[in-house]
Amino acid sequence: MKRIVIVGAGFAGLAAAKALRHSDAEVFVVDRANHNLFQPLLYQVATTVLSPAQIASPIRELLKNQRNATVFLGEVGGVNKDAKCVYVSNQDQKDIPLRYDILVIATGVTHSYFGHDEFAEFAPGLKGLADALHIRNKVLQAFEQAEAEEDPRRHKDLLTFVLVGAGPTGVELSAALAMLVRSMLKTEFRRIDPAIARVVLVDMAPRVLGTFAAELSEAAAEAWGRSTARARR
Repeated sequence: MKRIVIVGAGFAGLAAAKALRHSDAEVFVVDRANHNLFQPLLYQVATTVLSPAQIASPIRELLKNQRNATVFLGEVGGVNKDAKCVYVSNQDQKDIPLRYDILVIATGVTHSYFGHDEFAEFAPGLKGLADALHIRNKVLQAFEQAEAEEDPRRHKDLLTFVLVGAGPTGVELSAALAMLVRSMLKTEFRRIDPAIARVVLVDMAPRVLGTFAAELSEAAAEAWGRSTARARR
């Protein structure tokens, strides 16, 4: 019986595993997290609309009825093409060899700082739950800091949020931030007016959603302008 090892249980890895449901192969799914994440809704976790549990599903539960699928919790640290095995490490063991006949690499992608990785310390990306929770905490802390600030001239600076990248995630997150300010936080503070918050969306391209068709980009810009009220593009 052939053994197929799939590294990564995101959209691609999970789809590959499920597509092999009726095959006579052994399917091993390896992921360093125990959940499959619905990444398109990360921005809603970052803006308190959803909880992490609402966009994360246990991998074992998703594959529990697939008898030829086995799930390994661990991180793949290397591949030996000659020996046809990957090396998996977890909390208890390091570099466990896992043999394969066919290897599927579906580890996804990460954000890019375009050669300036030093920006990461100050500008977190949004690719995982930890990123979303970090952004959410930073946003809420900014309002708390402004509420405690005695000098009202500093409130506007403390409540200025800059997002770099006007792709789908940037547009969604900036609009969600503006809605968070206008609705959920509107009546929760006494010493500041959350409406003074600014959401600034920055991109080197001349329009939002630059990879989309021009008419879609224009429609998104109009909708973004309506939803962000006092935000600035």
